[in-house]
Amino acid sequence: MKKTNDGNTIFFCFVAALILTSIVAVNPARAQSEVGDFFKGVQKMLGIEGELSEGKIAAGLKEALRIGSGNAVQNVSRKGGYYTNPQIKIPLPETVRKVESLARAAGFSKQLDDFEMSMNRAAEKAAPEAKAIFWDAIKKMSFSDARKILKGRENEATLYFEDKTRDRLSELFKPIIHQSMSTVGVTEKYQAVESMVARFPIKGSGRFELDQYVSDKALDGLFYILAQEEKKIREDPAARVTDLLKEVFGKK
Repeated sequence: MKKTNDGNTIFFCFVAALILTSIVAVNPARAQSEVGDFFKGVQKMLGIEGELSEGKIAAGLKEALRIGSGNAVQNVSRKGGYYTNPQIKIPLPETVRKVESLARAAGFSKQLDDFEMSMNRAAEKAAPEAKAIFWDAIKKMSFSDARKILKGRENEATLYFEDKTRDRLSELFKPIIHQSMSTVGVTEKYQAVESMVARFPIKGSGRFELDQYVSDKALDGLFYILAQEEKKIREDPAARVTDLLKEVFGKK
């Protein structure tokens, strides 16, 4: 908010206040509208006009979330969206990593690489389903949620999304991941890797839930990319691609 010590401004406010007092005394019915117009004039003169309303903040946040979530889903859904990004690439399960060096030395590199890629391909196929759930969460956002997000940490919106959607996304992703893994042959490749791992018995290398593992890692990656998109909108004016985003985040 811009401050001023301009004597003319102070005088204007004083005179205007006297005029309003007269209006109230003579015609109380006009008082409410005149007072509103008066304060709008004062805001303009003091350079504080355009303070963001709750409605505009909420609209701006919803627009930012729609754009950010759309970009994130598109990013991870493309071919190589997970596999070629070291920040979100789904790694071999820990049970396999424990014997990875031995297995590669024994000539099983192709099986390991094929299995790892197939998990990432399955995640890429499931990711587009997140968009509808994200947008549903956006519709339900309250004014207080919006203000908290606007004034919060650089990943505040992502944390909001994760809190509101992670459980639902997990339920949605698991059957899709399962189907995707069948399509790209993850289960078959894992069975080959599992047989290979059995040749190198190491304590603690028991079975695990493959569908859950891939689903969890897919969501971790999606929320990571969403946080990056949020950071861009908060910090980079070039990422504010609409007038509303420029206004809301520019005044944050």
